[in-house]
Amino acid sequence: MMERVAKSQLVILLSAIATLVFGAGTSHAQAKNPYAGDPKIAKLGESQFRSNCAFCHGLGARGGGRGPDLTRAQKRHGNSDEEIFHNVHDGIAGTAMPPATAGGIGVGMTDEEIWQVITYIRSVEKKAPADIGNPARGKELFYGSAACGTCHMVNGKGGRLGPELTTTATSRSAEYFAESVRSPSKRLAQGIMEVMKDFPQEYETANVTTADGTKYQGVVLNEDAFTLQVLDTREVLHSWEKSSLKSYEKTRQSLMPAYDEKTLPEKDLQDLLAFLAASASGGAK
Repeated sequence: MMERVAKSQLVILLSAIATLVFGAGTSHAQAKNPYAGDPKIAKLGESQFRSNCAFCHGLGARGGGRGPDLTRAQKRHGNSDEEIFHNVHDGIAGTAMPPATAGGIGVGMTDEEIWQVITYIRSVEKKAPADIGNPARGKELFYGSAACGTCHMVNGKGGRLGPELTTTATSRSAEYFAESVRSPSKRLAQGIMEVMKDFPQEYETANVTTADGTKYQGVVLNEDAFTLQVLDTREVLHSWEKSSLKSYEKTRQSLMPAYDEKTLPEKDLQDLLAFLAASASGGAK
């Protein structure tokens, strides 16, 4: 009897040791990219990226409507290979990023394929610019003459009519930001991702006339077959039964005015971007 107990304890001990050893090995494997710097693997990674990631992060990893720009050196949810691996493998809680396991991303990805994608991302990554503008002046413009703060919020300060911009500089490319300022109707921004929706509501413009003839204009916050929620230009929230409205028209013409180079010179645009970059990193309050 004693011999049987001793053998049982030995089996448990060996199992525990094996778990520690193999667990440590797995952790080590995930901490370092085995294909780092290999151009052939980067090419395979590009194919994997196009199949599984480009739908949200765009071709070339430069960001899409749903996913951030991954060519940036500074990434919001971690910059190391290990952190990126876990972001892909396990997903990112509180975001639209699903886990790669169990078909959460595309058709599902193996650990090897995730490393291939990371190798590709590193191959297209850009070095962080030394100085893109003056963040202090950008802040003055944002809340002053450019009037961005009338509709947009950064770190809890500003308006609510447009998208919140605190993390814009780390989640979108400079080109995306410039396009949004110069041609805001070209690609409408997306709002908060909702649990029961595959895609977030876009910032579409609503023109509403109620039964008594009162007219409202604002952005659509939520909509289904029967109801409509709109935040008007005075930041007043309205909720209507569609059947009660005299008219309702939804357009993809953004409420945001287009800032051409005469209205907002290139230097001012760079200063605004510098302010947003500083805000995203906690350097601007």
